Amino acid sequence: MAEPRDLLVEIGTEELPPKALRRLAEAFAAALAAGLDRAGIARGAARGYATPRRLAVLVEAVAPAQPDRPVRRRGPAVRVAFDAEGRPTKAAEGFARSVGVPVERLGRLRTDKGEWLLWEGVEPGRPTAELLPGLVQEALDRLPVPKRMRWGAGEAAFVRPVHWVLMLHGEDVVPGTVLGLEAGRETRGHRFHHPDPLPVPRPADWEPLLASRGHVIADLDRRRETVRAQVEEAALAAGGRAVVREALLEEVTALVEWPVALAGRFDERFLELPREVVVSAMEQHQKCFPVVDASGALLARFVAVANIESRDPDEVRRGNERVIRPRLADAAFFWEQDRKRPLESRLEALKGVVYQERLGTLHDKTLRLERLAADVAEAIGADVALARRAARLAKCDLVTEMVGEFPELQGVMGRHYALHDGEPEAVAVAIEEHYRPRGAGDAIAATPVGRAVALADRLDTLVGIFACGLRPTGEKDPYGLRRAALGILRTLIEGGLDLDLARLAEAAADLLPEGLPQAEGAADAAVDFALDRLRAWCQERGVPVEVYEAVRARGITRPLDFDRRVRAVLAFRELPEAEALAAAHKRIRNILRQAGEKGLAVAEAVDPSRLAEPAERALHEAVARAEAEIAAPLAAGDYEAALRRLAALRGPVDAFFDQVLVMAEDEAVRANRLALLRALAGLFLEVADIGRLPAG
Repeated sequence: MAEPRDLLVEIGTEELPPKALRRLAEAFAAALAAGLDRAGIARGAARGYATPRRLAVLVEAVAPAQPDRPVRRRGPAVRVAFDAEGRPTKAAEGFARSVGVPVERLGRLRTDKGEWLLWEGVEPGRPTAELLPGLVQEALDRLPVPKRMRWGAGEAAFVRPVHWVLMLHGEDVVPGTVLGLEAGRETRGHRFHHPDPLPVPRPADWEPLLASRGHVIADLDRRRETVRAQVEEAALAAGGRAVVREALLEEVTALVEWPVALAGRFDERFLELPREVVVSAMEQHQKCFPVVDASGALLARFVAVANIESRDPDEVRRGNERVIRPRLADAAFFWEQDRKRPLESRLEALKGVVYQERLGTLHDKTLRLERLAADVAEAIGADVALARRAARLAKCDLVTEMVGEFPELQGVMGRHYALHDGEPEAVAVAIEEHYRPRGAGDAIAATPVGRAVALADRLDTLVGIFACGLRPTGEKDPYGLRRAALGILRTLIEGGLDLDLARLAEAAADLLPEGLPQAEGAADAAVDFALDRLRAWCQERGVPVEVYEAVRARGITRPLDFDRRVRAVLAFRELPEAEALAAAHKRIRNILRQAGEKGLAVAEAVDPSRLAEPAERALHEAVARAEAEIAAPLAAGDYEAALRRLAALRGPVDAFFDQVLVMAEDEAVRANRLALLRALAGLFLEVADIGRLPAG
């Protein structure tokens, strides 16, 4: 049998979306590897590659074929396979023909239900080359592409038009069609440096061939570090240090195949603009890296990364300078124009900006925010007047010239303009902070006023959209409700704010306009949705789902309290008594449930005089002591200490179940014992339903 050989698949395209490039590369590699596995084709490691014009996967040591598979087929019963003289009937002959052997070579299958003809054979595995075109097409179809496009006269659809397909298994081209194109062994180099086809002898030659002759660095991580090193070197040569934001580095890496970093300069007068404006003009609009001095102050320099090694790098540098200059000039103009009017004067313009058809304009939202932010501020001990003022101004910068051109600066410019107007610093800071956290890696608002407005903004959005009947479905979340819910949770938990999410949601619902289609129940639905997001957040932090469920079962709607309970249950799980107590809790729950189903009486309270057995008296005393001893930790929210104390009940609990018959024939004794178990279960339920934890 032939030896395993490396497999290379490359899909050559027009420029792929840069922010999705890594996700596409990883998904392609994972999907193709999974397809090979499902087909039973042995393989080694799979690695994805991507440049703006290609997606590729290199899989090591791919077997030449599927393994042979033993096959058993049961035929007709022997009694109908042969006639009275023992000659094969048509049933036997037909079965023999179907498996390709004479009747006499068929075996017998004997069971307690009778005897049947049996064929046992080997189904040869199909060649890998025969299966690959379908597996590759299936992998491409599974890529996370929200919208596919068609090109030319064909029916193929992909994220971008496809111009070539390379498919090699060892030195051999894999024959077949993928995305409407015949596979070959030719790749393409850089669009300008080497546009001609490059034949690839074998998969291992592909990456070095592209680098040496094609002017293409195919490996994303290698290209990323090349960009980083070049940018840092160019900034150093320009007399400063590059500010390399990881998200921008990733995006630039996805825009180039052959990076060449060049330092440029701009007029120093633009350094009088707010730092965020200059940085945004460079990063967001020109994909350039800012340069700072030793103290961290911006220099009038930048580093651009070209996708070509030009014969005249100075001309490329001047081209980048010509492009960035008008962006900064526009920003300087907007800065001057916007400051001619107080921020508050723009409140009226918000009446012309529709927030959501049923929820009104941004002006309507602002009026709700003023009241809700004041309510939240009072609850968290922040300055109510400042919170109300910050909420009033929070959306005003959205109608400024600067934010209209640089939308990523919303909130940031509001802070600058508020300070220019003489607003209190707490108000100005809160205007910017109310957008935090902007994403998963962003910090929450740092100030009390900022947190009050941030919570109010997200609560109004979350509850309001739910009241409109527009909750997210599947992957679609046009109003960013998942992000809003997570922002609320993180602000409450990370900010140490022990507020009831249900009460906050009701307060937000009370401020919504009348007549919304699903206003009734919107607050409860929003809280449930947020707590579902808490589940996802817990899992991202490594919290087992059963720990989350143990706390969720208690109906806790204060996220900070919920988080404390989760941490306590996590610590409890590590105790040696945890599994046995979880099992006991499950047993108690089942006993009480069955008693209820049978209509058995449970005493209102435990009657010590009816405790006849030593083990039940010992458990009753232990429960009473524990109840008294956990009262203080529970009141202080020290759930970990409470559960540690309750762990000491394992001995009395084990002894009780070993020595006491709960379902005694005497009705009064039985009711008393059920009451004791209910009291025991109630102690743990003060923290969480530990019966949901894995039991030993």
